[in-house]
Amino acid sequence: MAQFFQAKPNKSKQLSAKLSLSITQLDHLGAGIAQHQGKVVFIPGVLPGETATVQFVEQKKSYAKAKLIAIDLASADRVKPHCPHYHQCGGCDLQHMDINAQRDHKQAALVDLISKLSSAEAIDADIIAKPIVGDAWHYRRRARLATLFDKNTRRLQLGFRAGNSNKIVSIEQCPVLAESLSALITPLAVNLNQLKAKSSLGHVELTQADNGNFAVLRVTKVLPASDIRWLTGFAEKHQLHFLLQDDEGQLTQLYPLLQADDEVTLPYYHLAQESVRCSFTPGNFVQINEVINQAMVDQAIKWLEPQAGERILDLFCGVGNFSLPLALKAAEVIAVEGVPEMVQQAKQNAVDNQLDNVSFYHADLSADLSTQTWLGKIDKLLLDPARAGAFESLQWLQKMQPKKVVYVSCNPASLARDSSVLLANGYQITQVGLVDMFPQTHHIEAMVLFELQ
Repeated sequence: MAQFFQAKPNKSKQLSAKLSLSITQLDHLGAGIAQHQGKVVFIPGVLPGETATVQFVEQKKSYAKAKLIAIDLASADRVKPHCPHYHQCGGCDLQHMDINAQRDHKQAALVDLISKLSSAEAIDADIIAKPIVGDAWHYRRRARLATLFDKNTRRLQLGFRAGNSNKIVSIEQCPVLAESLSALITPLAVNLNQLKAKSSLGHVELTQADNGNFAVLRVTKVLPASDIRWLTGFAEKHQLHFLLQDDEGQLTQLYPLLQADDEVTLPYYHLAQESVRCSFTPGNFVQINEVINQAMVDQAIKWLEPQAGERILDLFCGVGNFSLPLALKAAEVIAVEGVPEMVQQAKQNAVDNQLDNVSFYHADLSADLSTQTWLGKIDKLLLDPARAGAFESLQWLQKMQPKKVVYVSCNPASLARDSSVLLANGYQITQVGLVDMFPQTHHIEAMVLFELQ
């Protein structure tokens, strides 16, 4: 008799019966934590002190994940989400929490993670810096909108991706995006749907810079002349720098119209009380919260106390966000970045700001640095790595021997891991500060000052 394979149901993914749980705290990703039959249960969308009806969506040996069905007893910190797209869009995940409660949670999570994961002693209250905070809404000066062409309806969707999904959520406005950019979303979607080549359009990057608003439209093929005229008219109406970016990353400026020898207009922002201008190419990494970035740079300089004649190393320097203001303090600044295009832009920024005491280098900071000419004894070190952290770079501490290290992090877990390297090399944490770069989300940006004992 023939036997046919029949897959066994995956019990770990099966939905359970609904049950009521009490939420005790949030994890560092913003999910609520509850206990059930000896398991830790993670539940997005709930707050400490609440009782909620939930349903398991995944069960493992020591933990489970559940989805929220209903709030039975609400926390005093619960607020109505401001955005109509909140429950579909994957951008924000803490809009249901009062902003002050958000910041208290982030501060506590930061201190707890550093204490536990870095094997440091309990963090003393006197070394916890005042959090750097700003506006809770309309703080974001940059966003990338995704597009999706529906072959059935012949319509182009413009919006953000849903949480943990490739699905596009069409949006009409975004309350965390700069108001002038948020106001562009609906008319831009209408405009793009008028184009003949709308099926070949990619993402749209919107940026609010000190020299105006910029839109960069990704295109996969050459647009017809009628589409170019349509986009140019839209840009002129909204006084918008409008650029096209092709598959090779090349930029073509549609508006304002360039003369024969003109170069593409780049967005820029100012730092150090307007005394430094920092230009960047669309696609380059820049901090998205202008007010918080200004305060963060100021605090880094205050903590480092750069002096004339000192040698300061800035790793993961980008286009010079910290390097250029540091150079104003008459120290010698060596700045290193892994993206060649950003290094070139940083060099040009130094020229534009007439700063000859800062040198920019390209290097893979996760690789062997032993042959790098810039690596050697320094007075102070600044690190602003991506989420993966700076573990490999910190293996060269013995060669650098900085007296002070300021570590700027967008991932408390990698920061805590890297802190253990610094502590093992004789450094002590003397300042810890929350940087609330991303209100309404669980993301935690932090700054830590380490000093050699």
